[in-house]
Amino acid sequence: MNEALLRSLTPSVLGILVRRGADFAAAEDAVQDALVEAVRVWPADPPRDPKGWLVTVAWRRFLDATRADAARRRREDLVDEEPAPGPVPAVDDTLQLYFLCAHPSLTPSSAVALTLRAVGGLTTRQIARAYLVPEAGMAQRISRAKRTVSGPGVSPARTKPRARGRLDRPGDVATVLRVLYLVFNEGYSGDIDLAAEAIRLTRQLAAAVDHPEVAGLLALMLLHHARRAARTAPDGSLVPLAEQDRGRWDTGSIAEGVEILQAALARDRLGEFQAQAAIAALHADAPTAKETDWVQIVEWYDELARLTDSPVVRLNRAVAVGEADGPRAGLAALAALNDSVPRHAAVAAYLHERDGDLATAARLYAEAARKASNLAERDHLTRQAARLNARGRR
Repeated sequence: MNEALLRSLTPSVLGILVRRGADFAAAEDAVQDALVEAVRVWPADPPRDPKGWLVTVAWRRFLDATRADAARRRREDLVDEEPAPGPVPAVDDTLQLYFLCAHPSLTPSSAVALTLRAVGGLTTRQIARAYLVPEAGMAQRISRAKRTVSGPGVSPARTKPRARGRLDRPGDVATVLRVLYLVFNEGYSGDIDLAAEAIRLTRQLAAAVDHPEVAGLLALMLLHHARRAARTAPDGSLVPLAEQDRGRWDTGSIAEGVEILQAALARDRLGEFQAQAAIAALHADAPTAKETDWVQIVEWYDELARLTDSPVVRLNRAVAVGEADGPRAGLAALAALNDSVPRHAAVAAYLHERDGDLATAARLYAEAARKASNLAERDHLTRQAARLNARGRR
């Protein structure tokens, strides 16, 4: 059974059912039933037209469910109009699903889960494992999300892809990109590589949407993902960027990311993902950590802060200022931020260590470890605190 083939066909099959008039929740259930049937039947009897087979089976499952539900008699006209089996028109409905899954009424986590299910083709069990949550809880989350996007005011007509020339709507695109960015940032937990999955989905979107921020996000993902092999030591501990073996970085992904970014920047419509990708590209371009162009990175953080006014961006900017102009300049930039910003204590610890105040740095590393959101980061910060405490006792 070719799992990759099924996953690649899932969005288009679901999109066809929605375009025929099925609501999102019912269509998604029918497609999942068809996928289960494919897993059972295809190994012994593979179809000549896999997509057509899935559409036919899913549509029949949808009609069966419609007939069985007396409360949905308003769809009886669909029952009498079952399309005959045959070749499926080559219409790409993937984009429609992106916008459905990024419904503004959904929470970010629900939008991510629904995107992975409907567009990524993952099972509920796979998504639950990736999030490290019980399958039943994830099923409920996805079910609620499907009901939301199937509710009043969310009709297929409103969410169909627009003509290519009219699709360039930053508000809509921004919502979809935010969902994909959240998928990517979920990282590498569980048995599904969510970072790789986000890149796959963003490639699909970039092929359908001509927008520089879509390209910017894809470039950002590629540039960050290129460092994956060097991010952890053999024992699983985190390796900071400055200490990573750059020979282990994926130069192919870096080259592709830089090329995509350059084409996006040339359109002179800067957005936050392009600015983040530019920062990642400068890190990737430096042969060693000492040769990093921190002055230019600070300039890009200034652009990013202007675009987003995010405290997290200003926190990262303080680190860059500390590298470009010295740790005391970085601490001065940090002083303007509220210490409730995530990772504030870790950044303060690093800058104090750079400034030679090891006691304060050790205390702040320990504080940051207590606030860390994952075990690997907590272990890393705890080791940093222990290292400085040991130096202080010498």
